[in-house]
Amino acid sequence: MQYIQTNIWMILVAFSSGFMLFWSIFGNRIRGIKEVDCIGALQLINHKNALVLDVREESEFGNGHLLNSKLIPLGKLGDRVGELERYREQPIVVVCRSGQRSASACAALGKQGFAQAFNLSGGVVAWQKSNLPLEK
Repeated sequence: MQYIQTNIWMILVAFSSGFMLFWSIFGNRIRGIKEVDCIGALQLINHKNALVLDVREESEFGNGHLLNSKLIPLGKLGDRVGELERYREQPIVVVCRSGQRSASACAALGKQGFAQAFNLSGGVVAWQKSNLPLEK
């Protein structure tokens, strides 16, 4: 008991960092968000005719985006979800810079009944690291 009282801050830091590591690995799965890597995204796009939905801001989109992607910034997704109605039954690959905003967008789409929304893990950064093309 003395050890715990003496080292409470170190124990809390260790516990917190362990929780953050756990959440970074399993958080999206727990939230029901499907993730896909760059190769999986390419397969969805090329073989399943998936829509690529970019949820970054317009300025980020203009600096380079996946081919044939549709831009709907995350802040406007709730108001513009009707534009995606015709894609309800097909896969949607949701993209942002790093995969964080797109995870939120996937959660929102899931609540709207889009069962095939996939978060591109790592986002455009991972796409570029894989030497895959962007258009401007």
